[in-house]
Amino acid sequence: MEGKFILKVYRGVSGDQYWEEFELDRKPFLNVISALMEIQKNPYNKKGEKVEPIVWEQGCLEEVCGSCSMLVNGKPRQSCTAIIENLIEETGAPLVALAPFTKFPLVRDLHVDRSKMFDDLVRVKAWIDTEGSPTNGFGPRISQKKHDSMYVLSTCMTCGCCSEACPQVGPKSKFIGPAPISQVRLFNANPTGEMQKTPRLHALMEEGGIADCGNAQNCVQVCPKKIPLTESIAVAGREVTGQSWKDFFSIPDKE
Repeated sequence: MEGKFILKVYRGVSGDQYWEEFELDRKPFLNVISALMEIQKNPYNKKGEKVEPIVWEQGCLEEVCGSCSMLVNGKPRQSCTAIIENLIEETGAPLVALAPFTKFPLVRDLHVDRSKMFDDLVRVKAWIDTEGSPTNGFGPRISQKKHDSMYVLSTCMTCGCCSEACPQVGPKSKFIGPAPISQVRLFNANPTGEMQKTPRLHALMEEGGIADCGNAQNCVQVCPKKIPLTESIAVAGREVTGQSWKDFFSIPDKE
C-alpha cells in the first residue's frame, strides 16, 4: 500500500466553521483516530501551514465508550473503528471527510457536548433502584431468552449516532431520541428494575417523549451495536398505551 490520502476536517466553533485539509500517508489498518493523532503530532495542513491541533473526543478506542462519535463521510459512526482504507474503497477516492455531529452543541472542531443524552437518561430513570430489592443471596431468576434480549439492549454506549440520524431530534424539538426509550425497555424488563416501571413510562408520556417519534427508522440503521431500536420503541409504545389506560381507570400497579 503506497500513496497519500486527504483528511478533510470541518473545524472551528459555532458560527465560525471551515473545512481544512491534511495530507497523510496511507498505512495498513490506519483508522480515523490514528490519522487524527498523526496530525496532532505534526499539525501542518495540506498547504504546509502550521495550525492548531484538531480537537476531538476519544476514550476506549474499542467501540465501547461511545465518545469518538462524528460524521465520517457524512455518516454518523464511531471513528475508532472507521478504517481509512475501507473508507477509500467505499468512495473510490483517496479522501475522507470528518465533521462534528449537528444535533448537539459544538464545543470545538469534532468535539460536541452530548450532555442532553445523559440528562434524558436521568429523566427516564435509566438505572436499577436497589431499594426494596433482595439483599441476601441471588436476585430474581431471568430466563436465557430474556437475558439475551436484555444484553443486546445493555450494549448502548450513549454515543449519539441514533439521535444524529433521527429527523425528529433537533434544536426545535424536545424529543429525547431513540436511545433513552430503548433503555426504558431494558430496565423495565429487569425484575428488580420493574419496580420503577410506572415513573419511567410516565416520563415517556411527557412532552418530548415517545409520541414525538416519527418512525423514520434511521436510528436502527446507524446504531454501531445493532440494537433493535425500532423494536424497543414499539415495545415502549405498547407499554405507554397500557399505562395510560391504567391511569385513566386508576388501576393500581401490582405489588
